Amino acid sequence: MDILILSWRGLEHPNSGGAEQVTFEHAKAWVKAGHDVILFTSYFEGATREDILSGVKILRRGRQFFEVQIRAFFWYIFGKHPKFDLVIDEFHGIPFFTPLYVRSRKLAFIHEVAREVWGLNPWPRPFNFIPSFFGTLFEPWIFKLFYKRMPFMTVSNSTKNDLMAMGIPRENITIVNNGVNLDLPKMIPSKETQKTAIYLGAISEDKGTIDAVHAFGQIERKDDQWQYWVVGRGTKDLVRRLKILAQKYNIESKITFWGRVSDRKKFELLAQAHVLINPSAHEGWGLVNIEANAAGTPVVGYNVHGLRESIKDSTGVLVDKGDFKKLAEGVIRMVNDKGKYEMFRKNALSWSKRFTWEKATKESLELIESI
Repeated sequence: MDILILSWRGLEHPNSGGAEQVTFEHAKAWVKAGHDVILFTSYFEGATREDILSGVKILRRGRQFFEVQIRAFFWYIFGKHPKFDLVIDEFHGIPFFTPLYVRSRKLAFIHEVAREVWGLNPWPRPFNFIPSFFGTLFEPWIFKLFYKRMPFMTVSNSTKNDLMAMGIPRENITIVNNGVNLDLPKMIPSKETQKTAIYLGAISEDKGTIDAVHAFGQIERKDDQWQYWVVGRGTKDLVRRLKILAQKYNIESKITFWGRVSDRKKFELLAQAHVLINPSAHEGWGLVNIEANAAGTPVVGYNVHGLRESIKDSTGVLVDKGDFKKLAEGVIRMVNDKGKYEMFRKNALSWSKRFTWEKATKESLELIESI
């Protein structure tokens, strides 16, 4: 088949994350199975307009916010391209509205329904009110007016339930759990001699980075034998705010901001840390939790959509959303009880082995070929 994927960001975008990684893994597998795949996505400074990665043809047009959707419409209607057998319309808050102009068969692909994440957007005040208000107001109507008859692929029961609440029929939704890429060192490093808590992900309000630093501060007040790592990229303003917060807790000398790191370095840090803190406000699944588990590291996170599926009682601890003091308490209790901690590590490793890309892409291939 000739397959078109419409996505706001590609794998090599500076702000790409788990969703972009997942999309590309499926695209690679579809190419390997004999299909031709074009990924139409946003342009970023320094990128080429066209590229081929692992057999997937990449087209980059427009910026990630709003513009890429408009450029996709005009390219699809007036541009030169093959007649597509299947068009994948990927949601990241705003979809590509393919039911309005695509007559080929379509599949909506969504990791999470945005919901409260609209209110945690990175726009400066007072402009952040715009997506917060209009996103929250119109998101349910987008599903009900344009996507009610389309098949959906999603990554978790949490998102499936959200979609049904938005009016998508249960029978239209297929769950394909994410796999995990393991770029682990041949010799997995030992845990740090000093107890270490790590935050890994985009540095943003919706991912809970501020709460992670608050939790670090609370840990320090109860047990000063820790060090803290923040791994990921964010705006200069938010990183500055986090460093000021670290100063208030008097942990600025014990916290390391690694920035964005390679996959190999990411797994090295995950393996060396004792616990991953994940205070995200809302997730589709929580791929980083499985990555941490695969490196032998349990997770303490908020009990929210997505995370409550990727963090099990035997692999980590869930606490009330927004309560960073309980995050800290969960971390300290887990690591200080050596017997229970080793049990968490063993269960985390076992849990992570359930999620392979071989299994995930086999299921997505069956889905697209059935459509």
